[in-house]
Amino acid sequence: MPLLLTPALAGLATAAWGYSELTKFELKEVTVPLLKPGTLRGDKEFKILHISDLHMIPGQEEKIEWVSALSDLEPDLVVNTGDNLSDVAGVPDVLRAVGPLMKYPGLFVFGTNDYWAPRPVNPFKYLWGAKREPSYVDLPWRGMRAAFMEHGWRDATQARHEFQVGNVRLAVAGVDDPHHDLDDYADIAGVPNQDADLALALLHSPEPRVLEKFAADGYQLSLSGHTHGGQICLPGSRALVTNSGIDRKRVQGLHDFGPMKMHVSNGLGTSKFAPVRIFCRPSATLLRITEKAQ
Repeated sequence: MPLLLTPALAGLATAAWGYSELTKFELKEVTVPLLKPGTLRGDKEFKILHISDLHMIPGQEEKIEWVSALSDLEPDLVVNTGDNLSDVAGVPDVLRAVGPLMKYPGLFVFGTNDYWAPRPVNPFKYLWGAKREPSYVDLPWRGMRAAFMEHGWRDATQARHEFQVGNVRLAVAGVDDPHHDLDDYADIAGVPNQDADLALALLHSPEPRVLEKFAADGYQLSLSGHTHGGQICLPGSRALVTNSGIDRKRVQGLHDFGPMKMHVSNGLGTSKFAPVRIFCRPSATLLRITEKAQ
């Protein structure tokens, strides 16, 4: 009997540890030299706060408090790459979490867990990398979108935007969630404005077929989430699967994608049906965009 109990107890201990990791939030920081010399006119950097995959469930007070406190970073721009919800009643807590961030300029694109509620997950299907069909149970995303926009955040879902923040002129394009083929790149295709200082590409899931088009059009930096950094990883945060078309080595963090830089967020939550993280803590990232060396 003890021999039979040992694997079960080890599994329970691992699950308990993985559950405890859900609130051990981390702030990652990376420096990316993308701007032409002189763009910042004496400023040190242009700060982009990248958040993703809140997967909010009512009552997640530690997450709300931690995300709210990110406003102290005083970012120049906030980018939210979707999957804000994991419950039909999650919108008020999403707005509590990001409320202090909405005093800064912001952009967002949505993922399928903004539109439709999560569904129970077969863990073996996840580990095999099989795509899971959405539940098609509607979430109240329209009200959340309206609240974001009323506070000045721009919806980059199937849209292009050009605007200036401080000394930096931005050209931004985004698509709807490509993981479930909701995107149509033709809507936003074409090179970014050549007068822009920084060209950003936004998408929820880092699907190579879309990233290739952004890179070919000349975007400098893509921002995405969806992968949860692998969520179930080996020591060293080495992902077992990516739940997307991106390779395991680029499932999280800053990488090259051809001539374009690509940042994939670990995300800040998980589906309420898979509340565990192994060697892959939830995180947001502060990207410090600097001038290139002369």
